[in-house]
Amino acid sequence: MNILRSFYVALSMYSRIPVPRVAWTEDSMKYAMCFFPVIGVVQGVLFAGLWILLVHSGFGVCFRSALLTALPVLVTGGIHMDGFLDTVDALSSWQTKERRLEILKDSHTGAFAIIGGGLYFLLYAGGVSEIQSMRAAVMTGCGFVLSRILSAGALVLLKGAKKEGLAYTFMSGAHRNRTRMALAAELAAVLLVMAELWLTGAVVMAVLAAGTWLYYRGMAYRQFGGITGDLAGFFLQICELLLLYGIVIADRFF
Repeated sequence: MNILRSFYVALSMYSRIPVPRVAWTEDSMKYAMCFFPVIGVVQGVLFAGLWILLVHSGFGVCFRSALLTALPVLVTGGIHMDGFLDTVDALSSWQTKERRLEILKDSHTGAFAIIGGGLYFLLYAGGVSEIQSMRAAVMTGCGFVLSRILSAGALVLLKGAKKEGLAYTFMSGAHRNRTRMALAAELAAVLLVMAELWLTGAVVMAVLAAGTWLYYRGMAYRQFGGITGDLAGFFLQICELLLLYGIVIADRFF
């Protein structure tokens, strides 16, 4: 079935979750973006479960923070962080739009990417260290799903910067109308679950995610002429970091 093959394509491309190998054809990729949030569900369950296990086992904050910071990279294989680093390099170059797109494709890592990656992991570990309650851990897990729904939505709603690359492959292979409907249903579902878990936290996360998405759209159009796979990774990482901070701050004061 095409649906099942699309499921396998999404998980094999965007995670290290073991699934049967399938050929990447137009039919098998047609609905792949519908299943991108499934990786967020797996990641969120593992994140919240690991936090609960480590806390109840009595491990210290530094040990917990290190493992929970590494977990998302281990699940995804670092594919989104790769896009984040490439985008940081491109944005830091202050070159023309064409040159920035070339930098995204460059396999070499620049100094700004290294600095940006180090700063990101430092900030993420700091945010994780402030998770003080089960509701904050679970809501952070929901953030992995929310960020992927919005990232997939961008691929079927926004203009691509070029007619090549991974993002264009998925955009051109997607059945756009059905994918949009599926993602809209998934968005409604995750927002409902978040609201049931903690309404204040859900509102904070929804506002931050929407603001990040609008920034992503504006930045991508202005700096690159559209979105790319690397920019999608950049959005995902920034969104997850902001959602984490939004949750720990809201949990502290509300």
